[in-house]
Amino acid sequence: MKKVVGVIPARLESVRLPRKMLRTVGGKPLIQWTYENARKSKTLEDVIVACDSAEVENAVKAFGGKVWMTRSDHPSGTSRLSEIAEKIDAGILINIQGDEPLLDPETVDLLAGAFSDPEVDMATVAVRKKDEEEFRNPNVVKLTKDTEGFALFFSRAPIPHSRDGVFRGFWKHLGVYAYRREFLSGAWKALKPSVLEETEKLEQLRVLENGYKIKVVEGRRDSVGIDTEEDLKAFEKIMSGSV
Repeated sequence: MKKVVGVIPARLESVRLPRKMLRTVGGKPLIQWTYENARKSKTLEDVIVACDSAEVENAVKAFGGKVWMTRSDHPSGTSRLSEIAEKIDAGILINIQGDEPLLDPETVDLLAGAFSDPEVDMATVAVRKKDEEEFRNPNVVKLTKDTEGFALFFSRAPIPHSRDGVFRGFWKHLGVYAYRREFLSGAWKALKPSVLEETEKLEQLRVLENGYKIKVVEGRRDSVGIDTEEDLKAFEKIMSGSV
């Protein structure tokens, strides 16, 4: 397999939790927790923080991490990743969310393994869940897939709908993606925002709506992002061993 690199897009400003990449837990900024966790992956040959702020750049350098400054006008983490794809010598790039310090490193390894299939240009992760509250929560993205393990649709709505009223569980999407460098810097970059993407506010629908496939890898553990003060406090409790 070609060189696999993890990229952590790290935008300083955040609407729900301002400056969250630099918020500290246990004496470390959030971005450091995510970076160090990603380094535990057995597959990643390198991990790079892609930022748009000198403050984040300096924070990463301070803990000895690798960081690249990118343009400030990127509308999404994937767009920021595409800039890195044009400059880096790597075959596979894995987009690791900067606000998911608890992402299982084994999930990253499973995701990288999807590219042993030469037909896979993009892959993501889902876990099987049976929590009805999560199923109906629009902040939890659900997906359906075909018999070959490729995504059919992603939605904030509770899918699939059970006509007989029997809840059978669902696939919860984890927001970590992997791409072949050529796809990211070529076909993906040429795609325009789509109707489904704008409706659901889910960027991956742009890929499906334009006829490309996304391989879905089954993760073994769930992951929770940090988007609010409550999320940050919960993470702090976990790291302090009080949970």
